[in-house]
Amino acid sequence: GNVQAYSSVAIKSQVDGQIVEVHFREGQTVKKGDLLFTLDARPYEALLRQAEANLAKDKALLDKARADVVRLEVLVAKDFTSRVNYDQAKATAASLEAIVKADEALVEQSRLKLEYTRIAAPIDGRVGSILVNAGNLVKANDTAAGTMVVLNQVRPINVQFAVPESHLAEIRARMAAGRIAVRAAIPEDTRPPAEGTLTFINNAVDTSTGTITLKATYDNADDRLTPGQFINVTVELSVIAEAVVVPPAALQVGQRGQY
Repeated sequence: GNVQAYSSVAIKSQVDGQIVEVHFREGQTVKKGDLLFTLDARPYEALLRQAEANLAKDKALLDKARADVVRLEVLVAKDFTSRVNYDQAKATAASLEAIVKADEALVEQSRLKLEYTRIAAPIDGRVGSILVNAGNLVKANDTAAGTMVVLNQVRPINVQFAVPESHLAEIRARMAAGRIAVRAAIPEDTRPPAEGTLTFINNAVDTSTGTITLKATYDNADDRLTPGQFINVTVELSVIAEAVVVPPAALQVGQRGQY
């Protein structure tokens, strides 16, 4: 089998900007929410102040328009002004209400972009090599070369392996009955195999090989398993209690079979 990260995230920027600081070391273990990168926030701070100023201006105009509606409502009731002026004041107030809502959305968008200048870890895991260093410019959601670092979750961790389809029925039955233990032994490692649990059975058999893919999950508290690593996997389907065992060399074959 092969070891796979429980989850893997390619960290990219959601806004354009220059990397000001990198807050981690390559290969470091980080927690969800830990700060990874800081981008230059000054352009987005200016945009936020501008959006807030426009919102304040339009709110002031809206307050005046509402006051005009109240004043004209009294005047039109006494026939001191035309109904057209009153309707025009109501339309102006309604239009300004829509503008204020748009301004509020723009303020929220500007504030969100400002938050995006601080890139935090979305999951617990271990970071790889830094692909974009401080001082470089990054683009929002750049698909070509936008990955800044890859974060792999290794606690827990998965091991993927394949077994012949002839074992599928028994594996499904055992899995339905309870936990199936899976041991992972690293070649040339003298330590006892890592203990895991079968957690996934693929939904189709590979017709070219006649095998089906399974996955087992391990706590990996000691970081023994690393993504991409090759290991030997043993799936324990059952235990025979009080079985009598003999060395293979002691078995003989006669007319009635083995004895």
